[in-house]
Amino acid sequence: MMSMNYQAWQNHMDLTEPWRSGAAQALKHLDLLPQGISDRVFGRLAAALELISRSTLTYTRPDYGIGTVTVGNRELAVSEEVVHATPFGSLLRFRKDGGPEHPRLLLVAPMSGHFATLLRATVKTLLADHDVYITDWHNPRDIPLAHGRFGLEDYTDHLIDFMDKLGPRAHMVAICQPSVSALAATAIMCEDDHPARPATLTLMAGPIDTRVQPTKVNEFAKSKPIDWFERNLINYVPVQCKGAFRKVYPGFVQLSAFVSMNFERHVKQHMDLAHHIAKGEKEKADVIRTFYDEYFAVMDLPAEFYIETVRDVFQEHLLPQGKLMHRGRPVDPAAIRRMGLMTVEGEKDDICSIGQTLAAQDLCTGVRAYRKVHHMQAGVGHYGVFSGRRWQNEIYPLLRDFVHVNS
Repeated sequence: MMSMNYQAWQNHMDLTEPWRSGAAQALKHLDLLPQGISDRVFGRLAAALELISRSTLTYTRPDYGIGTVTVGNRELAVSEEVVHATPFGSLLRFRKDGGPEHPRLLLVAPMSGHFATLLRATVKTLLADHDVYITDWHNPRDIPLAHGRFGLEDYTDHLIDFMDKLGPRAHMVAICQPSVSALAATAIMCEDDHPARPATLTLMAGPIDTRVQPTKVNEFAKSKPIDWFERNLINYVPVQCKGAFRKVYPGFVQLSAFVSMNFERHVKQHMDLAHHIAKGEKEKADVIRTFYDEYFAVMDLPAEFYIETVRDVFQEHLLPQGKLMHRGRPVDPAAIRRMGLMTVEGEKDDICSIGQTLAAQDLCTGVRAYRKVHHMQAGVGHYGVFSGRRWQNEIYPLLRDFVHVNS
């Protein structure tokens, strides 16, 4: 049964764990040997031991690793503070020690098989000019069944709740998948005249209307009936975990799909890693290690959230058709008023193509034209919209100015 694949995977990983831990211990002892003693032989052995020790996935969130940030000409210490928490996620603040008062900003991270730490570079860039909070989602495999379900509406409720904790005149920036919930939460808060409704909403590479220039990802979501996804992709959390028997879309399944899209590249990267280790090229090896430490840290998705996202966002396109409901009431983007709206897209984005995020501009008819901004970044793919050189040098300055003008 497909629902038992996760249990079989976990059993296999538990069974082979002694091999990986043994290789890791042997590698530590090998590193104690004096330099120059059969470097060629020991280098190859070290490479083999490391590849064995790394042949696993991790299910715990990596560290954000943001200890300091440069603000103006000063370097300030940064600490993490959980402002509010539910069983499914924490509102995490990156508190700067001293420095000027900056606009409060909630960075909305996707639930897409990885932890919110995937946005650490985005956070670090934003910290220079903003008081940054992030939606730090918890791994469902660690959440007992007693805490109930977590669906698309629950995600939207969390955003409303988190914005309430930030208070009036805060800003919201949603990355990719949660753009739909961010727009829905903003519409609900505006319609209710909520005092903590966002001062600005920025949607970056988000699937607001996937009918526009569908990508391969969009086409796959529509190629099967929704019950196919339930039968073939939803598994039970293994009995060894705190969230035993919770229904999830396993992170290892999502990761397998990502890896298969660029399988040869990933194989080459690991061959390069072994080569760098064998030759003692530590800095080059560390670059690859750092990437895969994050890439192989996976988070499951609650089954309800995954299925409802596929159905409502990618198959039925409820939001752009005016049919999306939240707790029995229609979500009306036209209710969004007295705030700024910014949309950002990447020219080469093969996950969320040009026009899919821009669609929010047409839906939000209540936002004045002079408070709307759209930016299409030339030369970047999906991840280049919120990380890398062009994010820092070309996209971020526009977002920063947009937030500060509307603060």
